[in-house]
Amino acid sequence: MEPFVSTVKCLVENLLHKQQTSYEDVIEQLFSQVSGLEDSTKIPDPQFEECAIHLWNWAVTKNVGTTISKNLKAKVRHVACSLLYCCEPENPTEGIIRKQILMASKTGRTWLDCKNPQMADHFLRLAVKSLETLYSQLTSRSDGAADITSSKGDVEKDLLGILSCQAESAISQGNNHEAVVYMQRCKDMLLRLPKDTTYLSLMCYNFGIDTYNLRKFEDSVFWLSQSYDIGKMNVKYAPGSKVQAKVLRLLATVYFEWDCQSFQEKALDAVSLANKEHVSASGLYLKIRILLRCRASDNHIRGGLNEMLESEVSLEVCLSTVKLLMSEDREVLAFEYLKQVCQRFESSPDLGTALVLNIKLLLQRGKELLGKQKIEDIITGHYTGKQLTPEALTTLHVILWDKASEHFEARNYSEALQWYNYSLSFFKAGQMEPNVSKLQRNRASCYLQLKQLEKAKDAIKEAERCDPDSIFTQLSVYKIAVLENNVKKAAEALNAMGRLSRCPVADEDRLLVSENAASNFLSLAAQIALENEQQETAMKALESLCEISNDEARVLTALRCLVRLVLSTIEKSSDGMSPSSNVGLDALLPYLKMALQKVSHQTHVTVEQRTDEANWFRRIAWNLALQCTGSPDRMRDFFVLSYQLSQLCPPDRTLLLGQKTCLLMAAAASLELCRKSPHSDQSEELTQALEHIQICWEIWKTLKASGSFSADPTDTLLLQFEFEARAKLNDPKVETVLESVLELENVETKLLENIAALAMEPPAHFPLLCKKALRVALSLHKKQPQADLARCSKCVHSLIKLSLPSGVSEVEAHVLEEVWDYYEEALSIIAATPNDFPEMETLWLLTRAWNTGILLYSLAQYPEAEKWCSLAMSFVSHLGSLQESYEMQMSGLYSEILDRLDKAKKLLLEE
Repeated sequence: MEPFVSTVKCLVENLLHKQQTSYEDVIEQLFSQVSGLEDSTKIPDPQFEECAIHLWNWAVTKNVGTTISKNLKAKVRHVACSLLYCCEPENPTEGIIRKQILMASKTGRTWLDCKNPQMADHFLRLAVKSLETLYSQLTSRSDGAADITSSKGDVEKDLLGILSCQAESAISQGNNHEAVVYMQRCKDMLLRLPKDTTYLSLMCYNFGIDTYNLRKFEDSVFWLSQSYDIGKMNVKYAPGSKVQAKVLRLLATVYFEWDCQSFQEKALDAVSLANKEHVSASGLYLKIRILLRCRASDNHIRGGLNEMLESEVSLEVCLSTVKLLMSEDREVLAFEYLKQVCQRFESSPDLGTALVLNIKLLLQRGKELLGKQKIEDIITGHYTGKQLTPEALTTLHVILWDKASEHFEARNYSEALQWYNYSLSFFKAGQMEPNVSKLQRNRASCYLQLKQLEKAKDAIKEAERCDPDSIFTQLSVYKIAVLENNVKKAAEALNAMGRLSRCPVADEDRLLVSENAASNFLSLAAQIALENEQQETAMKALESLCEISNDEARVLTALRCLVRLVLSTIEKSSDGMSPSSNVGLDALLPYLKMALQKVSHQTHVTVEQRTDEANWFRRIAWNLALQCTGSPDRMRDFFVLSYQLSQLCPPDRTLLLGQKTCLLMAAAASLELCRKSPHSDQSEELTQALEHIQICWEIWKTLKASGSFSADPTDTLLLQFEFEARAKLNDPKVETVLESVLELENVETKLLENIAALAMEPPAHFPLLCKKALRVALSLHKKQPQADLARCSKCVHSLIKLSLPSGVSEVEAHVLEEVWDYYEEALSIIAATPNDFPEMETLWLLTRAWNTGILLYSLAQYPEAEKWCSLAMSFVSHLGSLQESYEMQMSGLYSEILDRLDKAKKLLLEE
């Protein structure tokens, strides 16, 4: 045991002498050490005993304040008491035993306070054992009889306290029989300890409450009966009639809730006895409850009611009794008693509460006519000095408004108006109060239903005067404006509702109010406008809703409505591309953009719901784009939106095909816009088109990987669009695009011709690429079984036009050779179709060749000049009606040139 003793001493020393902010660790270690001790363990060490007492005293000093918790205090006392019992000598002195009794009983009490009755039982048993030892010592003495008697009395008093604690522990553990045994021992001791009568009586009362709360009615009856009986044992030290009456009332309540039919007599006896002990409002009320539950006769109940009136209970209790009678279907008694109450409290300032209750009960029983008479009496009294208290008046207003609302819902608008007018009678003219505003709005609603528009307007003016910053008032103003077809006033009301929507909205007229209350009003406003065929106003309401609402689902519903309304307007216009149609299309664009944003940020929705929303708006955007054939900017925007919305749907083959088409058409529309305004800054438009093309390439690759698209022109279109965009952006990658075109399996001549044209379409200028495309196109044309000579001619024409020198600086031998080859192609085409070749095209070729010869002549390049002039003369024979005229003109000139060439040659030879 030495290690144990040294450890405990060390821990106690640490706890007693060191300043610590937290004692919990040391206390827990001590408790752990001592908890393992057996009851038989004895350590006869005076120092150890002293250690236990010091520890106990330390715990006593910590009782003040919240230095340590109640549970830790219990553990310290547990340790100190256990150590003291370990040090108990074989023959303990009276002093030691008294210390044991004190420490054991207080430790048990502390554990009880900590709701740990099992721990408490151990120490309470130790205390009883020590008391028995002390009592034995006292009785064995032969001297000091008076002192012994006094000491025995102290022992009995301590024993009663410990036994009562053991009874409390037993109750808390559900051991009612054990508690009864302990309490009987205490009760037997009362003859010798009469001063503890109140203590025991109240303890039994507390046991009665505990068991009642646990619905253990039989046990509760026992303990409450014991409490009352103990209280009667000694009148001098009894708890008093008030307490006894309280015990009896609870006893009656237990019988009442346990089984009132079986124990009605006992319940009535208990409550009657309570009222005899000390009459109280709660006792009289309880008696009425019991009588009603027992289905007593009206006369019997009437007797109980008379008792209440005679006992001068408060008006509040009387009115509660009236309500109780009504709830138990004793209507005659209730109204009879209420009449007596009103007479009894006629001079009371609180009489109005009874009068209002009377009206409420009359209305509940359907006696409206009688109720109206009572209301009119109160209104008369209101203006003759018999005013209701503010609380009673508020209650009356609620009754009146509820009745009005009931009639309004039943479409009995005249009756509803009468009830609202009753309420208005209590307000002074011009009184500024939100409730007046609300009342006037309700009156206006009745007038509107009764088709009395002017009276409704007057009511709303009053409402606006009292509370202009109410969204409810503005809604009423809006309703009247719509009915009057006052678009301006309706718009002002809508703007006010939008402004007020950021303020909290209160419940009114049973209208459903949520976080999106303002949205509810705007939805209602749109509905009102549509019902009155005012589409423009309805659209403004829906637009306001979209601006202020945070509810994505509600906004999307509003956007659907807006889209349908605009589409219906477009459909009504005779021409799909009329100015009004364009205005409608421009209005739809922001709606669809907002829909895209809302669907993108939707939360708490399933994939299917999101897909449904996105698909609906995607199809709308697609169809609108198809209607914009004469407006490429609108077409582009709608196709882009359709593509963006499709990105919110699960991808499949059909969806990818749609995305590809959207991007192709968007790119085409952007390029068309650039063609229509060649002199504007096109870089942004072309860059956007290029982005669409790049995304489209990716989608197209995915599609091609999933199946065959042999006849699909997407490759051709994408290459042509990309070439045009890059060419106009002066992008050097344009040459790579042309190479990709030439690498196509079956490149079409039409594509090459388009590429050639685009290469030179302003602001693009790529003559070399143009010629390259034309040469390949010409080559392909010639390879055809039946060459299209007209298209071949166009290719040659373009090649000649691009290649011919336009000035002295461009005259180079290799250029002339290239152009000569193109002329030979032209001659071969003319030879193949001598009768079908256009005369003007022949004339153009002739003129350009002749002018080239003249240019060379001016540069003294005589052989080359002769060659080109000769070439020009070869075309004369292919002219039709113009042949003779040009032959005469050119022959003379040609001869003159030849003469000059001969002279020039001779001069050269002479030199």
